[in-house]
Amino acid sequence: QVQLVESGGGLVQAGDSLRLSCVVSGRTFSSMGWFRQAPGKERDFVATVNWNIGRLLYTDAVKGRFTVSRDNAKNTLYLQMNNLKPEDTAVYYCAGASIAIGNYDYWGRGTQVTVSS
Repeated sequence: QVQLVESGGGLVQAGDSLRLSCVVSGRTFSSMGWFRQAPGKERDFVATVNWNIGRLLYTDAVKGRFTVSRDNAKNTLYLQMNNLKPEDTAVYYCAGASIAIGNYDYWGRGTQVTVSS
């Protein structure tokens, strides 16, 4: 059974940092992504990575502040978030694409990030 489990969210102040983790079990993914959903809004792309072709993309709103990395030995994807802003408040999800790049068919349940001003 494939599972993606996010953790690391919390309540922080503007300017603080958090590191989200996504532990993957049951398989490995070469194409993964981080997404977020703010209250009353649709789920949006934050960052995507394809390790096979070395492609890493970030949405403009987080460029220079967020960084995606992974630990192969732990089969874990990370999202380092620095200089957090109130507009970063959302539930953050990780996702994996098992068949086609960018076609995310496995999702975690999310972790809440709340940034106070």
